[in-house]
Amino acid sequence: MKAATFFTHEEGEQIKTTTHSVESRTDGEIAVMVVDQSDQYREAEILGGVIFGSLLSLVISVLFFHESLHAYIPLSFGLFFPFWWIGAKFPRLKLVFIGPRRKEETVRQRAIQAFYEKGLYKTRFHTGVLIFLSLLEHKVWVLADEGIYEKMNQETLNRFAQDVSLGIKEGRPCEALCQAIEGIGRLLIEHFPITPGDIDELPDEVMTE
Repeated sequence: MKAATFFTHEEGEQIKTTTHSVESRTDGEIAVMVVDQSDQYREAEILGGVIFGSLLSLVISVLFFHESLHAYIPLSFGLFFPFWWIGAKFPRLKLVFIGPRRKEETVRQRAIQAFYEKGLYKTRFHTGVLIFLSLLEHKVWVLADEGIYEKMNQETLNRFAQDVSLGIKEGRPCEALCQAIEGIGRLLIEHFPITPGDIDELPDEVMTE
């Protein structure tokens, strides 16, 4: 599952239209970003190489070398590298060695990084909202600029993130995302109705890396 192809062309256009419709009625700005993963998780690759390499080395040593330590040690070292490569090549295998807290914090930090990289903090009224999807971890974060937090808290935004996450699990990511955009939009329209001279400051298209 890749970020560039997560949404079809038609779904991308639907998300763009929904975002534009919401932003035409508020000074708020909503951006959507999808990434393959929020980190390379190198420690998980190494841990997987060590564990699987060691286990296979143990089996081979028992079956063919009479449990010889002289066979086990070089086998463990040699088999580490192919299992490390497999972990790097197939990222989903790394999830076994990544704890929930590590995933949660990594996605949160990557969302914050994206918020600044994409300039969401530069909107005129500090009313940018980022809906951030990290596919490997199956995590969704919704972040907002300081102007938004004066009117609503992170718990409110987290509910939209949970709705999108549930929609992805149920196989309806576009529908769930559009509903979240509309829901956030209603709050933005209530607290930040459009004013004369408002311009579209952020892209309406889904952003990817």
